[in-house]
Amino acid sequence: MKNIEIREMHGFWQNFKGLMGTQNINYAIKIRCNGIHTFFMKEPIDIIATDKNGNILHIWYNVKPWKIIMPKKNVYYTYEFPINVINFKIGDKLK
Repeated sequence: MKNIEIREMHGFWQNFKGLMGTQNINYAIKIRCNGIHTFFMKEPIDIIATDKNGNILHIWYNVKPWKIIMPKKNVYYTYEFPINVINFKIGDKLK
């Protein structure tokens, strides 16, 4: 994975907005949730879902705008990344 800044979102509005409307995404965000949508996104993203300890449970690559990632069991955090910067597999741990 390329070295990339991860910004943690806090509160309802930051979580709700996520990367909506952002162009030329050059950072990632961490949201405390178990499912997301890509409504109003300007570009595709890669998504990682982890448990409370950072263990990767699910990965979605190149998720286009206007999609829904339904809530998944045992997911505590969801990370939204620019496309083509992650190189993880399920079972890896995010630090």
